[in-house]
Amino acid sequence: MTALGSPDPGFGIYVHWPFCLSKCPYCDFNSHVRQAPVDEARFLSAFRQELAHRAALTPGRRVRSVFFGGGTPSLMRPATVGSILDAIGGHWEVEADAEVTLEANPTSVEATRFQGYRAAGINRVSLGVQALNDPDLKALGRLHSADEALAAVAIAARHFERFSFDLMYARPGQTANAWKAELHGAIDRAAEHLSLYQLTIEPDTMFERLYKAGKLAVPDPEQARVLWEVTQELTAARGLPAYEVSNHARPGAESRHNLVYWRYGEYAGVGPGAHGRILTPDGRRAHSTERHPEMWLTVVEGEGHGLVADEGLSSEEQGDEFLLMGLRLAEGIDPARFAALAGRTIDGTRVASLIGDGLVERSSTGRLRVTREGFPVLDMVVADLAA
Repeated sequence: MTALGSPDPGFGIYVHWPFCLSKCPYCDFNSHVRQAPVDEARFLSAFRQELAHRAALTPGRRVRSVFFGGGTPSLMRPATVGSILDAIGGHWEVEADAEVTLEANPTSVEATRFQGYRAAGINRVSLGVQALNDPDLKALGRLHSADEALAAVAIAARHFERFSFDLMYARPGQTANAWKAELHGAIDRAAEHLSLYQLTIEPDTMFERLYKAGKLAVPDPEQARVLWEVTQELTAARGLPAYEVSNHARPGAESRHNLVYWRYGEYAGVGPGAHGRILTPDGRRAHSTERHPEMWLTVVEGEGHGLVADEGLSSEEQGDEFLLMGLRLAEGIDPARFAALAGRTIDGTRVASLIGDGLVERSSTGRLRVTREGFPVLDMVVADLAA
């Protein structure tokens, strides 16, 4: 694995499987529910076409990580996953210790299926647990119970040396003491990594409609800040400190794929609604694909790819993206790389002001990083530095 702070972010591949058993009321991801069985053979053919298209744009790359996200990729047959990985290996050189992650929901976790994923080439799973008590799981619209979630975690631990699971906090009615107890239980079962997200009300979701109608109450900013502080203190004390705003790991167990994003590396995205950032002779380009699954299929079958946006990024845009992604990390950013991307240096007056306010600091190696006090107002810090 590349060390934290490495100047080489690496190259990753993201594969988006857009289907779920149900749509969670808080979710604004590109996920879809279908009553009829999904034609996996047809989707596999389209994935192969898109991978061939991206490979032609990124010759000579070495794949550091592959991530199957969604949606619920664990609804795919293991054979489909294996065929996609075979296609990736046929187009690029894959690093010997490449991280290959698949997202899974507890409702789709079975021992035999996980055996199949391991045989197909998956070496890390990420479980969408979200809560460890049944009332909260029901309120979040999850289809699994707490017992099913814990059983899924145990199955993952038996089949994979590396696994992670997600929890949400700042849930309706949640107290600091309840969250502490839940976190202790999660860390007892998480071998190396936890993703801990604050519940936010996203646009165009069922939760937004309920919130606006006064039928959903979430902790106010002060209460949410207390829960965030609990999260930081408890995970650090238990050996899983935050290496990113919402991600916690034992040293060396960080998600390599997500580090490609946050360190502003290259990644090719395939599948409905996938995004990518690749380097070409014409500069860095931003990719996005058709979001609607069946429309994506039609476009790929006709055009050989599903791209609906392929845009060059200006130096200013690259600098902004680099700040937005890199300042999420506890390791911070290298100001020299910002200057190389943006064509300008970061305003020293603004840096000094933020340091004076205790929101950012310089490391002993000269990296610029957000302090613990700064992370709760990260958006403001990024905007200030990018201005």
